[in-house]
Amino acid sequence: MMKQWQDLAQIKRELAARDWFPGTSGNLSIKVHDEPLQCLVTVSGKDKYKETIEDFVLVDEKGAALTDQGKPSAETVIHLEVYKRTDAGCSLHVHTLDNNLISDLYFEQGFITFKGVELIKAFGIWEEDGELTIPIVENYADLPTLGKAIGDVIEPETKAVLIRNHGITVWGRNAFEAKRHLEACEFLFSYQMKLLHAKAANLKEVIRNGSY
Repeated sequence: MMKQWQDLAQIKRELAARDWFPGTSGNLSIKVHDEPLQCLVTVSGKDKYKETIEDFVLVDEKGAALTDQGKPSAETVIHLEVYKRTDAGCSLHVHTLDNNLISDLYFEQGFITFKGVELIKAFGIWEEDGELTIPIVENYADLPTLGKAIGDVIEPETKAVLIRNHGITVWGRNAFEAKRHLEACEFLFSYQMKLLHAKAANLKEVIRNGSY
């Protein structure tokens, strides 16, 4: 379990450097055992910009703590849903401005699709006409309901799910892959927001010049 702890601590350190844990938000996990399912998950309510020996707690397949480091994140159910439905070995959940904006803007559509953007290759999509689609679910206050909603949209090719005005959960077979997927998602969201802004600014310029 020491290696998994160190891998998760390194990810927390790197994501903290990116300022992706505002207001103690976000939670991270890494699988320790398949049968029975056990994973390390961030302790609830802690300042993730600081490092302590009680940053993570081991939980079972029902989210119950198996060690006394503290109370597991309230959103542990989301991570467990991912582990039960995929081959994931690590799951990351963060709240950023860009992923919140994207989840709200595209919620009615139910997903956002990226095509022709280089960073989709981070997900192993190398085809000329390849696409990356990220589902978007409602932000249910009841966490078991939220976990089920996320589970219901996971397909074999799914590696991330957005929660409306809440954040994103991404996963990978290991810590390195999960972090790569998260970094790529956040780049794509930032790209999309800047593209929408540029298009809106261009439209205003066209209208102002009367050339429409």
